[in-house]
Amino acid sequence: MSTQATIDRKVDAYKTGVGAMSDKLPQLTRAYHDFTGECFKQGALSAKEKQLIALGIALFANNEICTFYHVQEAVSAGASDEEVLEAAGVAAAVGGGHAMSQGVTRVQQALQSVQG
Repeated sequence: MSTQATIDRKVDAYKTGVGAMSDKLPQLTRAYHDFTGECFKQGALSAKEKQLIALGIALFANNEICTFYHVQEAVSAGASDEEVLEAAGVAAAVGGGHAMSQGVTRVQQALQSVQG
C-alpha cells in the first residue's frame, strides 16, 4: 500500500469514527465542529498560519492522524513544502526545549532532594 493510501485510510478512519460518534452524540460532535471551525477560520492569523500551528502541536503531541490532516490542510491553505517543514522544525525545537527545561529544573530539583 502506498504512503498516500495509508494516510488517506487513517484520515478516513477518523472521519468514519466521527460520523459514528455523531450518530450517538450529535450535539457533542456538532459543538466540537462548530468550535474547531471557529478556531480555524481566517482572523488575525491566516488559515494557513493556523494550520501550521496545529501541525506543530500535533507533532509535539505525537498525534499521527492530526499530523496527516494538518499537513493536508496547510497545503490546501497555500503552505509550501518549506513552510510545512519549518513548522516541523519549530515543533522539534519546542520538543527539545521542553525536555531541556525539565532537565534544568525538575531533574535537578529531584537530584538535590535525593542527595539531601
